[in-house]
Amino acid sequence: MAKKEHISETQATQLLRKHQVAFDECPYPYEEHGGTSVSARELGVPEHEVIKTLVMQDEAAKPLIVLMHGDCKVSTKNLARAIGCKSVEPCKPEVAQRHSGYMIGGTSPFGTKKAMPVYVEESILALPRIYINGGRRGFLVALAPQVLLDVLKAKAVHCALQD
Repeated sequence: MAKKEHISETQATQLLRKHQVAFDECPYPYEEHGGTSVSARELGVPEHEVIKTLVMQDEAAKPLIVLMHGDCKVSTKNLARAIGCKSVEPCKPEVAQRHSGYMIGGTSPFGTKKAMPVYVEESILALPRIYINGGRRGFLVALAPQVLLDVLKAKAVHCALQD
């Protein structure tokens, strides 16, 4: 792997440092619409360990965050059932950006502009280490999945569909 370059602070890394979370900075060359397959390839890690941060909303347009394996899709029907909503759908990109304060492709669940409930696919918590967006395009942080519960108070749900 290339020499580690230091990435300037983001809202996400500031929050992680404030909570004294151990994490590694993982910069990679960002590709527009490349998704988790690009970051997994560039970092040499399984896409299943790269976690995407999805900003969604319920039927009342209340925003929420769903954390999902890079190689899986979210079953919005199963998610809605798991969290006691009628329906859940992805937010439009500009709405997601307004809620999170992050650009699409650089959305982190840490340090969002608005406090939103966070739901995590339960199988993510069984991984030894995850790679999740650090608050900027082309920048992931590697950390223990337990951080999602400790810092974000994420609730585990079953809503994964294999890609």
